[in-house]
Amino acid sequence: MDSVILKLRLFLFAWFHLRRSRPGAVSIVRHFSYNDIKRATDGFHRIVENSFHGVAYKAKFRDGQFALVKEIRDFGEEKDAFYKEVELLGRLHHRHIVSLCGFSAGHKRFLVFENTDNGSLKDYLNDPLRTPLDWRTRQQIINGVAAALEYMHFFCDPPMYHVSVSSSTIMLDENFNAKLCSIGLLSSHGNNITLPNSSHSREFDGQVGRNIIFQLGLLILELITGQSSEKGGADLIQWLQEFNSSSSIHQMLDPDLGDNYDSRELKVLLSVAKLCTKSTNKPTLFVPQVYRCLQKKVCIV
Repeated sequence: MDSVILKLRLFLFAWFHLRRSRPGAVSIVRHFSYNDIKRATDGFHRIVENSFHGVAYKAKFRDGQFALVKEIRDFGEEKDAFYKEVELLGRLHHRHIVSLCGFSAGHKRFLVFENTDNGSLKDYLNDPLRTPLDWRTRQQIINGVAAALEYMHFFCDPPMYHVSVSSSTIMLDENFNAKLCSIGLLSSHGNNITLPNSSHSREFDGQVGRNIIFQLGLLILELITGQSSEKGGADLIQWLQEFNSSSSIHQMLDPDLGDNYDSRELKVLLSVAKLCTKSTNKPTLFVPQVYRCLQKKVCIV
């Protein structure tokens, strides 16, 4: 019965927002012109990230709104695919996922996301002038990311499969709540887009799910050690698989934490990270298990 009610609510939500829109149009979020984006990003000079998928900019619009603007290059000339992505992203509502608040679909395509006051987790960890994150905040970030992943696992229909979990794709708001900002459809590449059939698709528990679990394990290690995992985290994984003493733990623990951490909680997180990174070939565990373990509702270690 609960699943029927959920599907009915999703249907009514989509109908309410799309009933007046023409084919190919998106009415859930605000539409910006190319010139709006150009002015807000100071002529595309406020770059905060540059990757294969596009450039991300810090933006301030005329009404005073601050935002994060991302250039989208994945859809080629296929406009309908881009509009479908905007429509689906506009339906995501979770406190640990960056909200989509606008788009631009001119000769260049952009997505406009809510502003996060503290920037990316990567920038925060690498900035020596910022106050170090305490143990509780680091746990809060891990729990928030796991909650967002569980939401996408159970409650997105069609499911959002393209999820990048790393310190550079996790934004922090004014209260240091973690917000995932790199989310999309698994098959949204090239000029084609194919929607999955169900949010409980086996593919999420397959290779895609295993990759997400692996990335979550690296994130846990990064928050524990303060060391970057951007290049695959090979050194962190090797240390994790080999450590067997408290002295080894202290050698890798982020010096910024000092002695201000819970040793029991640390051991649990290390055990979870070890399971997450143990193998990407075998389904050792899944997102719901990890989330419930972090919430201390089940024991998987």
